Amino acid sequence: MPQLLNDPADAVPDALRGLAAAHPELSVDVEARVVSRAGGTRPGKVGLVSGGGSGHEPLHAGYVGHGMLDAAACGAVFTSPVPDQVLAATRAASGGAGVLHVVKNYTGDVLNFRMAAELADDDDVEVATVLVDDDVAVTDSTYTAGRRGTGATLFVEKVVGAAAEEGLALAELAALGREVVARSRSFGVALSPCTTPGSDRPGFDLPAGEMELGIGIHGEPGRERVPLGTSREIAAIAVGAVDADAPVDGEELLVLVNGAGGTPLLELQVLAGDVHAELQRRGGRVARMLVGNHVTSLEMAGATVSVCRLDERLRRLWDAPVATPALRWGR
Repeated sequence: MPQLLNDPADAVPDALRGLAAAHPELSVDVEARVVSRAGGTRPGKVGLVSGGGSGHEPLHAGYVGHGMLDAAACGAVFTSPVPDQVLAATRAASGGAGVLHVVKNYTGDVLNFRMAAELADDDDVEVATVLVDDDVAVTDSTYTAGRRGTGATLFVEKVVGAAAEEGLALAELAALGREVVARSRSFGVALSPCTTPGSDRPGFDLPAGEMELGIGIHGEPGRERVPLGTSREIAAIAVGAVDADAPVDGEELLVLVNGAGGTPLLELQVLAGDVHAELQRRGGRVARMLVGNHVTSLEMAGATVSVCRLDERLRRLWDAPVATPALRWGR
């Protein structure tokens, strides 16, 4: 498959070198595959760490910076970072007030972050964890026990990151992150498969003219495979699945229309308009909407719709200044 690579085995470190070249405000340890703020974490501030397999860019390294993460651990493509990587990120993010791990609910991530937290405790670094499990498509999957973590990861990193800048304590931040997860739901649709670096064929089969409903971010199967629909039909399916699990009627909403990596922005904006209309039809009030490629699956075509039911506090923290490679406003 044609790909912009040198040696496919070096795809992740080569990408990290590119990130470092473009963003000198970051400290990029290519060998450890850890990205952190160049100035370190402010003393007395709780550090915020996330990570996961590469291939989901800009998640997670693209969200290191003021108002979001202090450090990110970058695993191999679609593979959890190992405990030593997570521990290195935790140490880089430690400012003396503890570290919060934001972990997507995938078995490898859960186990490796848990082990890293235990190792950090040996260093007298207190760690708390927020588990993100917002995907309503399936309960158990190839990679998980329980619901998968998808677009709400971005909501948690932004809201909790803003609160950490304000000086909230570790326990308060953990409770806030869990509240964001509880208020969030997501549903994804794939229009094409994706191909990992160096592979000569896609990771799964999706015939032309069909789409996978409820796809996972690694290409895990969803609820069903159906004939390709229009943007309006896809919006109705995704919003309907979210609404069935957590009703939007009367709620003020934060909405992410997230590209899977291979969908043009023009198409995502078409879908965003249809999602907005469908949420309004169901009684929801869209207060904030973010559209673009934020939690991707390499070059997969498709999208995920994520919805968080806001209150005044969450809206204020979402609007707070942020300065990262992939998200920036208010500064």
